[in-house]
Amino acid sequence: MLLSVREIINTPGKKISFQFSMDLSCVEFGGYCPVAEPVVVTGTVRNMAGVLVMQGTAETMLHAFCDRCGKPLVCKKSVPFEHLLAQELENADKGDDEILLIENGEVDAEDAARTAFILGMDTKLLCSEDCKGLCPICGADLNMGPCGCKKETDPRLAVLAKLLQRDEDKD
Repeated sequence: MLLSVREIINTPGKKISFQFSMDLSCVEFGGYCPVAEPVVVTGTVRNMAGVLVMQGTAETMLHAFCDRCGKPLVCKKSVPFEHLLAQELENADKGDDEILLIENGEVDAEDAARTAFILGMDTKLLCSEDCKGLCPICGADLNMGPCGCKKETDPRLAVLAKLLQRDEDKD
């Protein structure tokens, strides 16, 4: 969405509000596409003492799977973003990500929101912070209770385990 900022470029104190939705349902994260609903973007562009500042939030509901236990989950995802807007950059070769260029009095708010949302996605989605996951041996859901598997000793520590077992047998 191209957002016109012509009316506030030279008027300190003025602001423009914006709202739009984006379709990110085809964007893949971790092997699947969790953004099944539209991403709603709201925000403002303010002229603060001659400097244009874009602030916004991109929100949606994610339909995903817990990365530890594999249960389906639906969770709200909200990503804030903020950028300075400029008509030209002095050092264009540096490529500052915090500054967006105004071209012909317009700025691409959708591109800014899309980039912020994608970069703001979590690397792991969990059904709860204390999710215990699945047993690596039998595959039982450890959130439901302990499984009956005997925990294997790390082969590098097998000699120490034998010493401890010998000490327990003496007692």
